[in-house]
Amino acid sequence: MKRIPSVLLYLAISLINYSAIAQDADLIPAHDTFKIQSKTLGELRLINVWLPENYKLNDENYPVLYMPDGGIKEDFPHIANTIAELIKTKKIKPFILVGIENTQRRRDLTGPTEIKKDKEIAPVVGGSAQFRTFIKDELFQEISKRYRTNTEKGILGESLAGLFVTETFLLHPEMFTYYIAFDPSLWWNNDGLLKIAKHQLNTSFTVPKRFWFAGSDAKDIYKNTGHLAKILKTVKISNLQWKYAPEPKEQHNTIFRATKEKAFIWSLN
Repeated sequence: MKRIPSVLLYLAISLINYSAIAQDADLIPAHDTFKIQSKTLGELRLINVWLPENYKLNDENYPVLYMPDGGIKEDFPHIANTIAELIKTKKIKPFILVGIENTQRRRDLTGPTEIKKDKEIAPVVGGSAQFRTFIKDELFQEISKRYRTNTEKGILGESLAGLFVTETFLLHPEMFTYYIAFDPSLWWNNDGLLKIAKHQLNTSFTVPKRFWFAGSDAKDIYKNTGHLAKILKTVKISNLQWKYAPEPKEQHNTIFRATKEKAFIWSLN
């Protein structure tokens, strides 16, 4: 029971991270916005799309980077601005960025749990499978219809969104080429993903995959991200490159912005 206060602290910090005040310093880049009525989720979802500078000057097809927490008052502006600068300085290749604005964040980004305290964080939790189906069966198709895309896809997320990224990598690795997880909340369901990780990683990929993840100084984070790194060291997976970035000088509310550039440079090339 000692870990519950720190879990609640992470959730409180997350609320601060997504406040309008925290986003005041981020310039909102030019972007497209559209809505999609999801049959899977039974609700209207708002999507933000940032396009590389030269997108309208050529006829090339581009890879796509998807992100939960992708609202204008969430993480979309600072991620779009960072990617734009990295493309401009030729540190990464051009990507289309697709931000998915939240409706019920804790529902969409968490898997099932048997832990009573986990279930208390929101009226509904455990909806990650449905959210993933929405992305795969509805959003992928809508983005392909609206924009020139190729077969490469990536996904990034922090905290609960990092949990979703890691869960997707372990359960449905075929969905994306690049997986980027900042401070993933692997404590969810009593470290449930870690218990199945070795079994799920007993595979090989027909196409190359990359998985980058980082852990801050938060006790329930670095313990589990370090554990995941140890598991990855014990398995040999064809066509998988992975990198763990332990960040003991960063806190849960600083690690995303502090490490995003090096995460993208390693992953998105």
